[in-house]
Amino acid sequence: MKSVISDKHFHDEAAAYAWVEAGVWPEGPVCPHCGGVDRISPMRGKSTRIGTYKCYQCRKPFTVKVGTIFESSHVPLRFWLQAIFLISSSKKGISANQLHRTLGVTLKTAWFMGHRIREAMTGALEPMGGSGKVVEVDETYFGAQQEPRPSPQRKGRPFTKGGRSGPSGKRAVVALVERGGQVRMFNPARADGVSVNKIVRDNIARESHLMTDESRLYMGVGKEFASHDTVTHSHDEYVRYEAERTVHTNTVEGVFSVFKRGMKGTYQHCAEKHLHRYLAEFDFRYNNRTKLGVNDEGRADKMLKGIVGKRLTYQTTKERD
Repeated sequence: MKSVISDKHFHDEAAAYAWVEAGVWPEGPVCPHCGGVDRISPMRGKSTRIGTYKCYQCRKPFTVKVGTIFESSHVPLRFWLQAIFLISSSKKGISANQLHRTLGVTLKTAWFMGHRIREAMTGALEPMGGSGKVVEVDETYFGAQQEPRPSPQRKGRPFTKGGRSGPSGKRAVVALVERGGQVRMFNPARADGVSVNKIVRDNIARESHLMTDESRLYMGVGKEFASHDTVTHSHDEYVRYEAERTVHTNTVEGVFSVFKRGMKGTYQHCAEKHLHRYLAEFDFRYNNRTKLGVNDEGRADKMLKGIVGKRLTYQTTKERD
């Protein structure tokens, strides 16, 4: 299913329902209440809403929105599809204010639509890398923690490096990037040896070649993989050419660059409890980038496959970022 923003399903409600149904129900309607596929018919009354079906096994009506991120939303489905296309095709994201102005919905609605769509961007977590594959790992710090968590090793004293506070009081982001493949970012409560090593062990195949900077966080866990190479940034070493492979962490640094530009320039503010959804958004776009043969239409199509079972309930204004 290819699409551009001028296509009919972005501007006609019946076409929008038909397009979503083709993606969610490729073999025909499925009742979300009882799972039945037989004895299902569209309801055709004059007052019947577009896209409504009735299952004559459980006697309940339903639409393709039930059980998806669209459930219980009064926003027209064509607006949802426009928002999905805009978010998936914007390399550094699109703010709730911009969605509010573009779609003509309220700011509150645009904000919540954005979070539902980010939830649809989350995917299965299979092991990264494998035999002969290189996985780069690094951590960065972005934004102030809402509830600062002082390091127990420092006994509450702020961490300083060269007279600067460094990562003290900031949110940690750990990224794993397979060269030529996919990225996976995490927001641990604290980037210490225990939490970072668990992330590495749980997400990278042991046959992979690990590459990091000189951080001591990876010294122990690195021995569990096929090899562990490091570059020493503190000595201005950023790349080292060896016979078997080139040693660097430039790929993961590039991922952090796009992430930080998007968060600072587009979103500007993000509550810490919502950070994992923004990370999923940047992961999704990187994992479905043009270099992997996925264009804007392909990203929107792939996101459509993730809408089922990802419903978020509404939150009060005080809970919003």
